Amino acid sequence: MTSELAFPHFRVPARFLAELATGGGSQQAITCLERAERARRLLLLRTLLDRLDGLSTPLTPPAEAWQVVKESAALAPEPINRLLLAPATGGWIAHLLRRVHGTASGPPVWAEAGYLCALAVTAALHAGTVTMLRVPLTDGRLYLPGLGLAGLTDAAPGWTVGRAHVSRGELTLTGTDRSGAVTSSALHPATAPLPLGAPNRSSVHTASPNWLPLRALTHTGPTGTVSIPLDDLGPYRDLDDPLPPARLDAAEAEAWQRLFESAAAQLAQPGAAGPGRLDPALIRAVVPWGRTSVLPPAPPAVRVSASSGDSFGAMVIARPSSPVALAETLVHEFQHSKLAALLHLFPMVDDDRQERYYAPWRPDPRHLTGLLHGAYAFTGVAGFWRDRLAVAEDERAADLAGYHFALRRQQSRLVVRTLLVEGRLTPQGRALVSGLARTLDAWLREPVPETALARARAAAALHRTEWRLRNIAPPGSAGRRVPRTRPAPSSHAAPDGATVTAPRTLDFRPDRAPWTDHRTHGFACPPARPSTPDEHLAAGNPAAALDGYATSLAAGPPDPHVLAGWMVARAVLHPGPASRRMLARPEAFRCPARWTTM
Repeated sequence: MTSELAFPHFRVPARFLAELATGGGSQQAITCLERAERARRLLLLRTLLDRLDGLSTPLTPPAEAWQVVKESAALAPEPINRLLLAPATGGWIAHLLRRVHGTASGPPVWAEAGYLCALAVTAALHAGTVTMLRVPLTDGRLYLPGLGLAGLTDAAPGWTVGRAHVSRGELTLTGTDRSGAVTSSALHPATAPLPLGAPNRSSVHTASPNWLPLRALTHTGPTGTVSIPLDDLGPYRDLDDPLPPARLDAAEAEAWQRLFESAAAQLAQPGAAGPGRLDPALIRAVVPWGRTSVLPPAPPAVRVSASSGDSFGAMVIARPSSPVALAETLVHEFQHSKLAALLHLFPMVDDDRQERYYAPWRPDPRHLTGLLHGAYAFTGVAGFWRDRLAVAEDERAADLAGYHFALRRQQSRLVVRTLLVEGRLTPQGRALVSGLARTLDAWLREPVPETALARARAAAALHRTEWRLRNIAPPGSAGRRVPRTRPAPSSHAAPDGATVTAPRTLDFRPDRAPWTDHRTHGFACPPARPSTPDEHLAAGNPAAALDGYATSLAAGPPDPHVLAGWMVARAVLHPGPASRRMLARPEAFRCPARWTTM
């Protein structure tokens, strides 16, 4: 390994691009993306080392630390390669490059550059070599990437300089305590995270006052045991800015393990072939978000999830209580990782970054790159639920899976059509989006339980209608105009046969604000005893829903949530051209003097 290699042109075989364009991708295609990410990361690291050359630092200079990494790689190539490909390493490189370019903030630059010293210490532990480095300590602690958190007793607070001496797998960490005296600790860290699901745990993993091991989620599948870091310690585990450790308590970590085992088992279930399948072994890290204890109880759905193109294979997730919700999120976030890797290789869209497009899974307008990411991710989600429908064991499970499959295939196809008609795709982008279109067009012909299909269509129409009411200014009112840079057709057919008008300019409401979509998940299961208008509509009783919406609208100024419900319920009761026009541009609807139920 060397940062001075002359890299040849990186080529992606056409068959791999064709696989990835469907929304799926074989193990070989994913391996190709990982190889590309490795090459990119080494090039970025070379750039970073050049920018850090001459940095005034009390630590071991970056060039010397990198030399330790290279020497360790010669003796232990596989673990050092995994270390360099770790998501947190990519996050650190990207963040520090932003620091040196003045577009990000954080701790002192010398301290952040010192993460390379921590990488070098970890590399020497893997290789069993002897070395000594001056390292950055935060409150007397040093994070060893992929291994855990080493510390000193009664250490001085804040950023200080310590010494890390590595000798054949043993680490001696030296620094100063609160009184200014020298203090040290001798450790023998295990060179792998603590497996939460392992029946027999080695004593070297045991936590102590000076050592906190990183833990790993495990799952035993057909090809062996999968071990994925559950990263609650690393400073670069989030999307950008460095974070302090947020150690999960033992019960919360075990809850993650149980949930992950169940989710991984669902992903391994046989089902229809196609996108939405995920081998858990491809995940590189799971970062728990927002909770360190089992109390309060976790919600059934994932409330927060995110991923970064800088950290291939990692995902930040707020733990749900439902294994199927976690499994769906793992698929969703890995789709983002695949597309981000492709975007590192090819420009896909000529994007002016103007946020003016409808995304069915967002409350706000999006730019074209955001649309592309959403379409790719939710095509995978649709495939996930298609697999759940194929293996559903009873009518209730088939109804739930059918709803999510029908909803996400329709929404994804609508966004794919937007991407295609805008005419701003590169050749590679058009090939990718056309591949998604072929996948989704085939899926739209597949049968889904009728009641689930009706709820999915209603939920899709409700979201789009409310989005336009909340975001688009009515004709003739003052709004923020966002012009289209290229001509767009005045209308096009939506996947369900409705006509969606695409104006040449969009006037956004000056008073638009964030809003929460409760209907997408609320319509997933039909209520047994509906009482609200939304519940009546989900239960297949649009007349009762329309009556409830009309009563609410008559009581005061029209609320966009209620008005969207009234429009959709009325369109269900009275299908035809007038209803399609109303749903195409709901912001142009003139509220009647008297609300009716007919």
